[in-house]
Amino acid sequence: MILPGLVVGEWEVPEDELEESFDTPGGPGGQHANRNKTAVTLRIDLRTTSMPPAMVRRIRDRLGYDLVTVSAGDSRSQWRNRALARARLKKTLEDALREAKPRRPTRPTRASKQRRIDTKRKRSETKKDRRRPEDW
Repeated sequence: MILPGLVVGEWEVPEDELEESFDTPGGPGGQHANRNKTAVTLRIDLRTTSMPPAMVRRIRDRLGYDLVTVSAGDSRSQWRNRALARARLKKTLEDALREAKPRRPTRPTRASKQRRIDTKRKRSETKKDRRRPEDW
């Protein structure tokens, strides 16, 4: 069984640009977890990638760095962790490439303004009641 290729937007990531490393997963698990290198770290270096420059620039602007790294150690299977790491890398890159929807400015409603004023008035009364009486 072959791992699925990593396609980000319209660009397919070549296998030789992905760097995988394996380590023992942390956390509980007894003898089995400590002996098997099933946790996966997957990296892609944006400085040496064949990705179109506009995509690289956008990812770099959104993420702020050149080396994109994801890890997966959820499963006891190295194969499953490799697939999870690829899915996480794909999601990270796609989220960085997604354009943010422009914000449409809104104005507070009359009712929300009135609620705010009422709350301020009530708070003021509460504080006023805590003061020492004037005729004391």
